[in-house]
Amino acid sequence: MLFRRPSALIAAALLMLFGAGGALLAQMESADRGILPIDSSGTLEITGIKVDVGGKDADSARYAGWRIAQREGFKALWAKTNKRPISEAPNLSDSTLDGLVSSIVVGREQIGPNRYIAELGVLFDRTRAGELLGIPGQISRSAPMLLIPVLVSGGTATTVELKNPWQRAWAQFRTAQSPVDYVRVSGLGVDPLLINAAQSRRPARGWWRNVLDLYGAANILVAEVRLDRLYPGGPAKATFVARFGPDGTPLGSFDLTAKDSNDLPRMMAEGVQRMDDLFVQALAAGIVRSDPDLIIQPPPPVVEEEKPVEVRQGPISVLITAPNGAWFDYGLAVIRSIRGVRISGETSFAVGGANRVTVAYLGTPQSFRDQLVARGLAASVDGGTVRLNSAPAGPAAPQQQSPSP
Repeated sequence: MLFRRPSALIAAALLMLFGAGGALLAQMESADRGILPIDSSGTLEITGIKVDVGGKDADSARYAGWRIAQREGFKALWAKTNKRPISEAPNLSDSTLDGLVSSIVVGREQIGPNRYIAELGVLFDRTRAGELLGIPGQISRSAPMLLIPVLVSGGTATTVELKNPWQRAWAQFRTAQSPVDYVRVSGLGVDPLLINAAQSRRPARGWWRNVLDLYGAANILVAEVRLDRLYPGGPAKATFVARFGPDGTPLGSFDLTAKDSNDLPRMMAEGVQRMDDLFVQALAAGIVRSDPDLIIQPPPPVVEEEKPVEVRQGPISVLITAPNGAWFDYGLAVIRSIRGVRISGETSFAVGGANRVTVAYLGTPQSFRDQLVARGLAASVDGGTVRLNSAPAGPAAPQQQSPSP
């Protein structure tokens, strides 16, 4: 049972009416499953505070019990946080504690006419109490880990298919105080199909890769408990086993007992605390970590291929110096042999002069000159003009034959 101040009650009511409407509707559609995890990002919790106090009436005794819970709760949380004896914890005034306490969590209580006996928990505001407790505003967290709570009872293994005390204990766990970043499922929607006891034993990494991508996690933590009852409603013994990864690597185990069904929630809550300790120890040892093989990598960025530089076919002016028409015709023949060349200008011949020819060529004047040199011509480039200064030994100039006597 959770008690808040009036302002907190109003905010919670508005949240239930407007922000959580979809979740409540989903629970109404499937009342036999679905326990929403609590958001503990802004609080620090201490539990197991036992009070036994009297008063002039029931309300006064209850108020006095809550005051005692605030004082003892802060000292216990300080000692736990700083790992020092509770006797060294500072004594804060009730007015100061009123500003630090967010809520009182009632586990069990007995209210008499002038006496109050209860087991309480206290939620402290992280922002206001963190400085006094020596807790930084942000703590280093692990990669997101998908938590799968498996309960084996009566030979049947379940996770979130049906409401059960083990999943409820994890849903009520204050994860903000743990360095493990738990991704907890509620049991609504597709959760029972994807996160169930049978699938928790499935080692196929291809399948897990898709599931983890859906829940935004980097690996798997399996919290398994095997519950054995002496008889229905009677004493129970539970064996808790922590596992990691698709292969179910065991991280540790422990046993707890409950006196009866009413004591079962207490045992499960303690089991969650000790299970978290196992996960934290494995995290510190480097065992619990993200697995790159289970993370769907984003596709590589599309690299646009560089388009080749377009070389336009343009006119090139060629000056051919030839001693006679035969050499001139030979030079033209060599030019025509170059691939992609088309003579488009005048081809008139002037003996001993510079004969200008305009050609269309897919390239630069320098590359055109290289083509001519490769074919044995002496050529050079002057600005944008290609000059043929001489021609190789080609066909001899035609000779006029004298008539025979």
